[in-house]
Amino acid sequence: MMILSWSAASARVRRLSLSLLSLSRLPLSDGDAGCCRRFLSPPPPPPPPPSSSSDPYSYYLRGVANAANTASGRFSASRSFSSVASVDESTAYSGIETALDSVVKIFTVSSSPNYLLPWQNKPPRDTWGSGFVIPGRRIVTNAHVVADHTFVLVRKHGSPNKYRAHVLSVGHECDLAILRVDSEEFWAGMRFLELGDIPFLQEAIAVVGYPQGGDNISITKGVVSRVEPTQYAHGATQLMAIQIDAAINPGNSGGPALMGDKVVGVAFQNLTGSENIGYIIPVPVIKHFISGVEESGEYTGFCSLGLSCQPTENSQLRNHFGMLPEMTGVLVNKINPLSEAYRILKKDDLILAFDGVPVANDGTIPFRNRERITFDHLASMKKPNETALIRVLRDGEVKEFSIALRPTGITHHLGGCVNVH
Repeated sequence: MMILSWSAASARVRRLSLSLLSLSRLPLSDGDAGCCRRFLSPPPPPPPPPSSSSDPYSYYLRGVANAANTASGRFSASRSFSSVASVDESTAYSGIETALDSVVKIFTVSSSPNYLLPWQNKPPRDTWGSGFVIPGRRIVTNAHVVADHTFVLVRKHGSPNKYRAHVLSVGHECDLAILRVDSEEFWAGMRFLELGDIPFLQEAIAVVGYPQGGDNISITKGVVSRVEPTQYAHGATQLMAIQIDAAINPGNSGGPALMGDKVVGVAFQNLTGSENIGYIIPVPVIKHFISGVEESGEYTGFCSLGLSCQPTENSQLRNHFGMLPEMTGVLVNKINPLSEAYRILKKDDLILAFDGVPVANDGTIPFRNRERITFDHLASMKKPNETALIRVLRDGEVKEFSIALRPTGITHHLGGCVNVH
């Protein structure tokens, strides 16, 4: 190996530079000139991404497939990310200004039970949250906004006056409540908000309410990040929720999440210790709560099979219980003695399908656009005493059972995003 000194290397570089300079002064044919231009001229700039007016995300998401995975038609058709992103944000936010008149601020005086001194309550405290008006002269808010209430007032957007409100129904599991205001003055000029659908990932939404930091109405904007069953902080239950990156702070609770002039969710909690992770209650949960109150006059609850199940992703476990290669499902390892399933199902049964929808080895079912959710969501959307058709594998034999569903009946504990002052 030849090693050059620094001075010798510098001399070689100077000679090479002079050689290239002399070559550049020689006459070139068209072909030679084109060859030199290809090597000596700077590379052409890359093609610019498409303008935001057409599809701001298609340049980066080109080729993303539009998959349609639905569970027996229970869920709406899927859309690709690029088709969702192509929606102009101005369209998503177009109806917000008119919807502001339907959002109210809720003032609550509450007195919680004192479990250490059960013969008395804790001292009263003042809190506030948000709500919105729906048809029938009703106001929807969160359960934790009016939990343990003794006195409730509401104030319209742009008004200095407060009006007495009465709590009609509270659903602690789903963290929703319905209020009534008797004053005719309050309802003068009031618009009602309609419920929309479950938004797709990356769709733009706006959260409207009265969070901490001020007294006037506030609007925060963001996009849908995730749709799946989530633990509800107030009711300690797991129901479907929508994760968004819009800010949800204390006081936002009960306010609507809007797409245009349609409500697609109710703000109710955020993830402690994280940034830009908030949650809204989706429309199916809201409709389930409202329809139950309308039909029975009281809160009817959310149903459950009352089971504890174990995934069967381990091949040895599947072989042990005689599952065929084409079979998928979950293993029953505990049954609530108070549930209807206790007298029908058995420990070590394998649940293969719920109402004809195959259950995967991890306990999920198809949702939409390659999204998956846990199969117990199907049970939670049924009304009390409705039946579910359960297909199980028991002792190597496939059987089907019709099981009546019951509400979970889980007690609540205070949580969510209410502002205390």
